Amino acid sequence: MSAKAMPSSPAWPPRWARGLRFKEAVAGYIFLLPWLLGLLLFIVGPMVTSGYLSFTRYDIVNTPEMVGLKNYVEIFTKDRLFWPSLGRTFQYALIVVPLSLTGSLLAAMLLNQGLRGNAFYRTFFFLPHLTPIVASAVLWGWIFNAEVGPINHWIRTITGSETAPGWFRDPDWAMAGLIIMAMWGAIGGNSMLIFLAGLQGVPQELYDAAEVDGAGGWAKFRHVTMPMLTPTIFFNMVLGIIGALRVFASAFVATAGGPAYATWFYSLHIYSKAFKYFEMGYASALAWIFFFVLFIFTYVQFQQSRKWVFYAGDVE
Repeated sequence: MSAKAMPSSPAWPPRWARGLRFKEAVAGYIFLLPWLLGLLLFIVGPMVTSGYLSFTRYDIVNTPEMVGLKNYVEIFTKDRLFWPSLGRTFQYALIVVPLSLTGSLLAAMLLNQGLRGNAFYRTFFFLPHLTPIVASAVLWGWIFNAEVGPINHWIRTITGSETAPGWFRDPDWAMAGLIIMAMWGAIGGNSMLIFLAGLQGVPQELYDAAEVDGAGGWAKFRHVTMPMLTPTIFFNMVLGIIGALRVFASAFVATAGGPAYATWFYSLHIYSKAFKYFEMGYASALAWIFFFVLFIFTYVQFQQSRKWVFYAGDVE
């Protein structure tokens, strides 16, 4: 194409085209503005403020007093609930995440069979996830009631014994009760839907080729389904770990962190310092420590994912 066909003078593109592009850009930023304001006001702003407050002593009533690293030093050296609450939170995540991912994958595979009434079953599985956490805690509080709860009633009927677990009232069983409650809402939740979408995205040609080679059901699952689902597994795992480590509402409503601090998770520790004792600077320091723990943990997961996550687009 000649130089005359594509002029390089400042008049190209035409003035009307430049005006149209400017108007489109302005319209785009106007539509973006509500989200941008929400990001600045409700995420970036509070994060910056809490970062500043973490180096102060602040009780809401008085002006923040700068104390440097004192809050952080006290957390690591004097806070008797810091390390136990952090370890208890990781213990909870270590149990909940594998069980919920396995259960969600099995539920998704079951619902991917094209059975009659599939829409009803998918809705039925997803309903617990839609139940508000407060309602779930109240419901499971009744189910796990040591005296009149149906779980203990069945245990006594089956075993013929008058003794049964105390569940939310027993330090040895409270964590188990919260884990069961979490499984009830997690197995049929978002992870199941994401797994279901991943299963439906596996090419049928791969199963046909494996069947031609004589592969059975287990072989097809091991050599076709699992490799193709590794990106979905990784995505659900990252979200699941972050969600499990942020556990708060279920323990706050069902056990209030007890009995005997058996379910005192890290988020409860932050909440207690901030809104019970009004130590806002100390609570901000706790929150930033938790942020860096989650950041490092997620970064390590992404680094390790290169060894086992298979992306179809990576095949040369």
